[in-house]
Amino acid sequence: MSRAVLSLGSNLGDRLAHLQSAVDGFAESVVAVSPVYETAPWGVTDQPDFLNAVIVVAAADVDEWGWLRRGQELERAAERLRERRWGPRTLDVDVVTVDGVRGADPELLLPHPGTPDRATVLIPWSVVEPDAVLPGHGPIAELISALPAADLNSVQRRDDLPLHLPS
Repeated sequence: MSRAVLSLGSNLGDRLAHLQSAVDGFAESVVAVSPVYETAPWGVTDQPDFLNAVIVVAAADVDEWGWLRRGQELERAAERLRERRWGPRTLDVDVVTVDGVRGADPELLLPHPGTPDRATVLIPWSVVEPDAVLPGHGPIAELISALPAADLNSVQRRDDLPLHLPS
């Protein structure tokens, strides 16, 4: 059984619909879906705010590369363009961690290297798995408590924008 935590983000077009398309695209593999959060852009700041969420997925027949490829297919279906690093996007699907897997391949670093510093990933993840541990970094609750207040304040929960588990 392969179990993964995936981070979802969108800041172009119908942001919520793009996130929901990712949840639907992982369909039968979805174990948990976080609430949606609105966040200021990171890296390149002259772009619209993001909607972010985290999903937990599990399947017997999918490895870390399978999760990555499925996420990339969903990004293509959402017509994501990669014009500049950290730039605006219709859909971003990142493989945050896969249970029992460490990876150093430049295409799939596991756990995802930016995770310890990203409130946009840690906060939604903590809602669906409060006791989660980021391999090599410790409990996500401790990582969240170490973040600057400005980072924490830039992540606003949007209960008016729910994601639904696939039926």
